[in-house]
Amino acid sequence: MNTKTLSVLFAGILLVSCGSTKNTTNDLATSLPIQTSINLSNIGDDKAPVTINPGRFTVETVTYRLPKVIQGTYSVSDFGKYVDDFKAFDYKGNEMPINKVDTNTWTINNAKELDKITYLVNDTYDIEINGGIGKDTPFSPAGTNIEPDNYVLNLHGFIGYFDSLKNNQYKLDVVASSSFKRTSALQTVNSKTSEDGKNTTTSYFAPRYFDITDNPMMYGNLDVEEFQVGDIKIVLSVYSPNKVHSAASLKGTILKMMQAQKTYLGAINSTKRYDIYVYLSEGKEDSPKGFGALEHHTSTVVVMPEAIPAEALAKSMTDVVSHEFFHIVTPLSVHSEDVHYFDYNNPTFSKHLWMYEGVTEYFATLFQVDQGLVTDAEFYNKIMEKIQMASKMNDAMSFTIMSENVLKAPYKDQYLNVYQKGALIGMCIDILMREESNGNRGILSLMKELSNKYGKNKPFEDDKLIDEIAAMTYPSVKDFLYTHVVGDTPINYNEFFEKVGLEVGEGKVETNYIMMNGAPIVSGDEQKGTIFFTDMVLKNSFWADNGAKPNDVIKSINGKDLTLQNANQLLQEVFSWKPGQNIDVKLDRNGEKVTIKTAVTKTYTTGEGLQAKANATDAQIKLREAWLKG
Repeated sequence: MNTKTLSVLFAGILLVSCGSTKNTTNDLATSLPIQTSINLSNIGDDKAPVTINPGRFTVETVTYRLPKVIQGTYSVSDFGKYVDDFKAFDYKGNEMPINKVDTNTWTINNAKELDKITYLVNDTYDIEINGGIGKDTPFSPAGTNIEPDNYVLNLHGFIGYFDSLKNNQYKLDVVASSSFKRTSALQTVNSKTSEDGKNTTTSYFAPRYFDITDNPMMYGNLDVEEFQVGDIKIVLSVYSPNKVHSAASLKGTILKMMQAQKTYLGAINSTKRYDIYVYLSEGKEDSPKGFGALEHHTSTVVVMPEAIPAEALAKSMTDVVSHEFFHIVTPLSVHSEDVHYFDYNNPTFSKHLWMYEGVTEYFATLFQVDQGLVTDAEFYNKIMEKIQMASKMNDAMSFTIMSENVLKAPYKDQYLNVYQKGALIGMCIDILMREESNGNRGILSLMKELSNKYGKNKPFEDDKLIDEIAAMTYPSVKDFLYTHVVGDTPINYNEFFEKVGLEVGEGKVETNYIMMNGAPIVSGDEQKGTIFFTDMVLKNSFWADNGAKPNDVIKSINGKDLTLQNANQLLQEVFSWKPGQNIDVKLDRNGEKVTIKTAVTKTYTTGEGLQAKANATDAQIKLREAWLKG
């Protein structure tokens, strides 16, 4: 359930539609769906009307909530704060008193007379703070958008639940312009167009509230491509406001990537359909800024900058979407009770983010070299980048303790390490298992075995997982987990590289135009509103060779003024530069105008690189081949 950001600065029951017939509950239990609706044809002031018809209650007081936290974000979102004009009505149409308990919670007394609840929902994209990354708004791929030509319907932002009815079925009606394209993996049970032909009401069925939160939708002026990868139907929906990119232009990348993933995964196949929703941000002040993705069990929502070049977008989609798709292994097939019985307003968290996010990220990195999408050297560079990024985090913190307390300080500030050290933990376990089994078993086979033992409907007990893995593998794996994952001893990665005939050495290392050794080579001055090069620019061969100096203020990039507000988008473009691309960068050096106008060349720095040992033994080379090519 990935909230990984790409920011370079810093997830068969027959439905009977009963019209206005009321559901009847018995102590808050019902056999008929809770009826809900979102009206996208009646938007006012960027707010969508929502109606909740729960059926007839037999208790005196009921509690209705929107999620405080959703699965996969590991941060507080408080979707209740985007709700306005919350009202309850009795069967005579009279408004009933309500009590707002907290940001996300409302209680209603005399509930036996409750007919329905109505409220308005604001979207989150318009009011994001820094993309919602650890701030006051949801991470963009977990957020919502309400615009005339596009609606990102992460349904946890619109539909809530009654405390004791989370396991009830839901019927959801979405009213929208008949001209809109609409994509959702939720079961469609009916579609009806109004007499004037302007609007269409699409009815969906969800077995329980979890399926409401787990199945996002996208409506509007979309590009949609559907294609098969083996026996999995892929539905790719793309919204590009200025038509810079399309589903057709991304289809080849996604198809190649997912075919490779299917080949890599082999027998693991937990879904018949997978949806990819791509929202491309045009970089305006009210556009989403949190680039990355949030996975759901059989889908992912991706937010990327629209201005990103096609080649760079393809690479980013490969890295990000592959991570999300690998979540069909964990947590879809292998997960704890904390995940299975998730509490949206008072959640507890598993100790095993090293597995959910770390192993998933490791798979997304390893499969590319396994399937020939990247070279061995490119894979080694990725591993070194993760080591460098992890070194900037707290390396002497128990990963299980951090995971279990991920919403609390000081642990929440270490969350992003799940994509760095978490992936490296997966690598170490993989190498150990390959070594112990003469190359025949690795962490993928372990995950397959865990998937066969558990599966999507059977959670494991959180405190027992380490010992279960130890019993299924080797003493060396048990020692590693208790020392470096449960324990707080930093990992000496050189010990693992030695096993596969690799070594870390100083030398000329290919690097990036804005990130170097895991850190940006620019910084910002909030008072002046400027972005400037740091001393590290002198160690970047491209910038140094073209005359850039520390403290040079970057005024514009390829004709676009650079500000703190659009820095995330423009510097993402720099992050994605490729050799041969023509660039024009305007600098201010203490009042002097400096222009760098040239074709991009490869850029290097001096630093640690991972490479094959010249004197590696046959056994080391054999183990390396088993590790990289499985």
